[in-house]
Amino acid sequence: MLKKDPYNLHFPSLFLTLLLLTFSLTTLAQEEVEAPSYDPEMVDAGGKLWKANCTQCHAIGSKVIGPDLKNVEDRLEKDWLIPWIQNSQAVIESGDEYANQIFEEYNKTVMAAFPFSDDEVLSILAFIDVESNKVVEVASTDAGGAVATEAGGGSGVSEGYMTAILAVLIVVLLLILVVLGLMVSVITNHLKSQKDLETEDEEVVGQKLDLGKLFSSNAFIGAAVFIFTAIVLKTLIDGAFTIGVQQGYQPNQPIAFSHAIHAGEYEIDCQYCHTGVRDAKSANIPSPNICMNCHVAIKTESPEIQKIFAAIDYDPETGQYGEETKPIEWVRIHNLPDLAYFNHSQHVEVGGIDCQTCHGPVEEMDVVYQYSTLTMGWCINCHRETDVNTKGNAYYDNLVELHSKKSKEPMKVEDIGGLECAKCHY
Repeated sequence: MLKKDPYNLHFPSLFLTLLLLTFSLTTLAQEEVEAPSYDPEMVDAGGKLWKANCTQCHAIGSKVIGPDLKNVEDRLEKDWLIPWIQNSQAVIESGDEYANQIFEEYNKTVMAAFPFSDDEVLSILAFIDVESNKVVEVASTDAGGAVATEAGGGSGVSEGYMTAILAVLIVVLLLILVVLGLMVSVITNHLKSQKDLETEDEEVVGQKLDLGKLFSSNAFIGAAVFIFTAIVLKTLIDGAFTIGVQQGYQPNQPIAFSHAIHAGEYEIDCQYCHTGVRDAKSANIPSPNICMNCHVAIKTESPEIQKIFAAIDYDPETGQYGEETKPIEWVRIHNLPDLAYFNHSQHVEVGGIDCQTCHGPVEEMDVVYQYSTLTMGWCINCHRETDVNTKGNAYYDNLVELHSKKSKEPMKVEDIGGLECAKCHY
C-alpha cells in the first residue's frame, strides 16, 4: 500500500510548476543577456570617435582618469549623458547634483568639451554598450585550467606544434640513417663470407675509412675552400645590403614610456599623441602638455612622471608652472635618409594604412623598436602589392575606369605612378 504524502503534494502538478518556472527564468536570463542591436555603421563610427577622443581618460571595464563606462546606460539616462559629454562644465555650472558629485569625486578634473552632435554621442554610447556586452569564451584545458579567448578570435598553428613536427622529421631522418648503416653492415658481412670473390672485390669489401687520406684529398680541400669562400662572400654581401638598415633598433629613452600600457591596455589612439599623422608629413613627437592632459591627475607619484614635471617645471602640489623649462631629449627611432620623401598624411589619411603596417604591433611594445626594414625595396614591394583605397574618393573615379578597361585585377599603387622615382626622390 502506498503511503499518504504527509505534505499533501501533487507530484504531476509540482513537476509542471517547476518546468514552467525553469522555462520562465531561462527566458528572463536570455532577455537580460541579449544585447540590443545597433546599426553596424553607427557602432563603427562610434568606435572611431571613442578611440580618438575618449580612451585617454576612460575605459570599458576599469577606471582610468575618469569613471568606468561599462554599462553606463544602465546607470544614467541618455538625456543626461548627451549634454554631459558635449560640455560637462555647463552641466556642472547648472547645479546638477550628480554632475557636481562626479566632479568632486574625481578631484575636480575637468573633462574637455566635445563639439559632437547628438547622433555622434549616440554612436559612442552604442559602441560602449556593444563593448560592454561582448562575451568572453572560457575554454577548459585538460589540466583543469581555463584559457580565456575573445569571441570570434582567430586561430593559428602554434610554435610548439611546428617544433614537434621538426623534431619528428629529425627522428625519422636519424632512423633512416641507422637503417642504411645496418643494411651496409649486413651486406658487407655477407660479402666477406663469400669465398669466390675476386681480389679487387675483396679490397673494396675490406677497405676501412682513413680520415687522414679523406681530409688531405684534393676533392675535400677543394670543397672546403669553395664552402669557406661562399660563406665569406655571402657575409660581405649581406653586410653591404644592411648598411644604413636599422631594423630592430631599440634605444633607451630619457623617460620610460610604455606603448603597451597606453596604446595597448588603455587603447589610446595613436593620433591623440602623434597629432600630425593625418594632416602633415611628420607624425611629430608629442609635446609634454599632451602628457599632462592625463598625468596632472594620475600617477603623479611615479618617478617617470616626475621627469615630465621637471622638464616643464610643474609643481604637482601647488598645480603651478614655472619658467625654467627644458626639452625632453627623445631618441629618434625611425629615421629615413634625407634623400627619401615620405608623407604620413598621404598614407594614413588618404591611403587608409594602419600604423601597424609599418611600425608593427606598437600596442604590445613596452620599449618601441624599428619593426620594418624601411628600405627602398621594402617600400616598392608594398606599392606593388597594395590596392589603392578608392572608396568614396572621386579623385580616383577616372583612373579606376581606365584601369578596369585593361585589367580585371584591383588597381595597385604602382598603377598610379607608385614606382616613379620622383614620387620619393626630388
